[in-house]
Amino acid sequence: MSGEDEYMSAKTSAEVLIGGKIYTLSGYESEDYLQRVAKYINGKINEFDEMEQFRRFPAEMKSTLVQLNIADDYFKAREQAEKLDQDVKEKEKEIYELKHELISLRIKAESSEKAATEFEKENRKLLLHKSKLENALEDALLGKVKGQVQPEKQTLDVGNHLEREKSQIGTVTQDSNVRNQLEKEQGQTDPAQPKEQMPFEESHTDAKREEYSV
Repeated sequence: MSGEDEYMSAKTSAEVLIGGKIYTLSGYESEDYLQRVAKYINGKINEFDEMEQFRRFPAEMKSTLVQLNIADDYFKAREQAEKLDQDVKEKEKEIYELKHELISLRIKAESSEKAATEFEKENRKLLLHKSKLENALEDALLGKVKGQVQPEKQTLDVGNHLEREKSQIGTVTQDSNVRNQLEKEQGQTDPAQPKEQMPFEESHTDAKREEYSV
């Protein structure tokens, strides 16, 4: 037996009091629901009974007025329910659009995050390449500076050598002058003695030649 068959077979009956009379209501709803229907009708009858003019109407007219009032409530409630149903559909449409927009935003966010990651990787590569170039440039500049310092050292060595040579030449010259003075004095003492060529003059000449060649 299907659920619908079980629901159809679950018919209930309930005795209710409407307008001071007892009625037996039957339906597929619960007994509590049937009692609430009877209570609603009694409420409408009581509303009209409070009107002095209504109490003067015949019973048939009273019944018709109550039925009209109940029907009015029904259509108003139905219209309100339809409006609420329309509002629900619109809200569901808005929710669907928002979900679709949310999915699009998530896709864009993931794409942006991926692009940011790739950009960061590329940036690290560029920084590493820049560091290598800077190190290479620094090594090149240091090598150039070292190459410029070495000739200066050689120049200083040559200058020191020249100073030493000049000092030696000065010493030889002084020795030569002393010997010439001694020979001059000897010549004055012994004119007959032949004058010897001093070996220091040749050394002096060689020293000068070496100075000029340097």
